[in-house]
Amino acid sequence: MNEHTPYTHVTAAIDEGITRLNVSFRTPYLRVMVLNVGDRRPVLGLYGSEGEVSISTTGGGPVTERDVTLARELADATARYLADCERLHADQTPTQTTRPGEASA
Repeated sequence: MNEHTPYTHVTAAIDEGITRLNVSFRTPYLRVMVLNVGDRRPVLGLYGSEGEVSISTTGGGPVTERDVTLARELADATARYLADCERLHADQTPTQTTRPGEASA
């Protein structure tokens, strides 16, 4: 039996003085929050017990056109993610979404 246990995966690499971090949250146990800092800039955050990711404006300064473009891209990607989750969840059989000992919905 294949048990899908939630986890977070983080890697870091330094190449020619450039640091790259990769964070994969593979868990439904995240909080999503949007804050408005001093009515000057928004902050989008994904928070879990194992880590957090926050996205804000360029250099933490005023909102730029590129920041607006990024926010639109995030909204579009999030809508596609939601649609895929809803479609795949609806297509799964009860045995795929039910753990042993749990009743199917």
